Amino acid sequence: MTAGNVLYYGDNLDVLREHIPDESVDLIYLDPPFNSNATYNVLFKTHAGDESRAQIQAFDDTWHWGPQAEDEYDELTKGRAPIETARFIEAMRTVLGANDMLAYLVMMAPRLIELRRAMKPTATIYLHCDPTSSHYLKLLMDTVFGKQGFINEIIWHYQTGGGSKRHFSKKHDTLLFYCKTAQYLFYPQNVKIPRTEKSLARARNPKGARISVDDTEKLPEDVFDIQALNPMSRERLGYPTQKPLELLERVIAASSSPDDVVLDPFCGCGTAVDAAQQLKRSWIGIDITYIAVDLIIKRLQHRYGNDILATFTTNGIPTDIEGAEALFARNPFDFERWAVSFVSGQPNEKQVGDKGIDGRIRFHRGGDVAGLAAVSVKGGRQLNPAMVHQLIGAMGDERAEMGVLITLHRPTAGMLETASRVGTYEHAPTGNRYPRVQIVTIPELFDGERPNMPTAILPYIKASPRPQSEAVSLFDDESG
Repeated sequence: MTAGNVLYYGDNLDVLREHIPDESVDLIYLDPPFNSNATYNVLFKTHAGDESRAQIQAFDDTWHWGPQAEDEYDELTKGRAPIETARFIEAMRTVLGANDMLAYLVMMAPRLIELRRAMKPTATIYLHCDPTSSHYLKLLMDTVFGKQGFINEIIWHYQTGGGSKRHFSKKHDTLLFYCKTAQYLFYPQNVKIPRTEKSLARARNPKGARISVDDTEKLPEDVFDIQALNPMSRERLGYPTQKPLELLERVIAASSSPDDVVLDPFCGCGTAVDAAQQLKRSWIGIDITYIAVDLIIKRLQHRYGNDILATFTTNGIPTDIEGAEALFARNPFDFERWAVSFVSGQPNEKQVGDKGIDGRIRFHRGGDVAGLAAVSVKGGRQLNPAMVHQLIGAMGDERAEMGVLITLHRPTAGMLETASRVGTYEHAPTGNRYPRVQIVTIPELFDGERPNMPTAILPYIKASPRPQSEAVSLFDDESG
């Protein structure tokens, strides 16, 4: 694996403009929000108009026209965008009006322009979308890459539960496959798939002669029959829009070589990053929420071991007290998530109704039983013993054996005294005793200190990842 794997925490438009050089990327896969009018637990805010608009934990994939969208529209149509893209956006305003879909397209257009800039002449891009927006996005892609840049409209067909009596069951997504120039690289031989018995029968001659071994496999067509992740899948991490590794492995193997650079600007829970790592590509991942970035880090640790941490860098995550203070000022919710993750905890899925805690650390308590430490985070300067009492109350509600209070600034003497009065917790498997309530500051965490407690269980992972040995048998396909 070549050096240069980077995970960015931030707005992908800013990251692309500030950190990704011209013609430096071999393959791009992006799975942006679909404008599906659905609600998910993790990604980024849809409305425009405030400084931290892209850094909240819960998001509605429903877009609305607002001041920020108006500003982005003006930027696109008054000189920054290629003339074809500017005219398309103006035409869409004429046709659609200043509505939700136009706000979505205005968000996507500058990102696609920056992605094209970052692509090498031989690079390709796969834009993952669904029927809600695919027809608009295809037109937008035509204006950015040219109609001659279109290669395939790939249908990812999957079987999931549920149906409808109001319409045909919706069982596919679309991948729009484009190139930057006619010199793009493509390796279909890398992703041959087994023929089905039905297709083998069709391939035999009328006399029923046996076909050669080479004919037992075929090149994939533009319909990928790859199973979506089911609730019991070993890959599933609990991230609502997670895609299967098999899908990303097919894309990456077909359109890149070992050591090529793969970029995912909406990397979510990191399936493209994981697939690129497995296939020995260099990778760049970008996400706007800290919880997603931390999940990817933990995912890579779980799948490849702690040594993986030395093979990539992170950018945008605080590394000193000034960075921590800036994050708290910019978005207190992401500050809380970051602080909880700093102590190997799992942040809350929701930031409202949190019952006085901001996350949980789980640890082995013997057998299959997990112990629990409740975590509370305070970033402000006004600290007092009532905050410790609140944590103690939350510990009782959660039936937590321990509690950890993380503060950005130095706690008061009264807070330390209140915490010391709570007593100790005895860890049954080891007999070790630990302070039941502990206060740790962000500067202490930067200095390498951690809460004095049993070893934490790695958060996020809710099922075993696919064994490495299975990764070479990637491409099961039921199409004939």
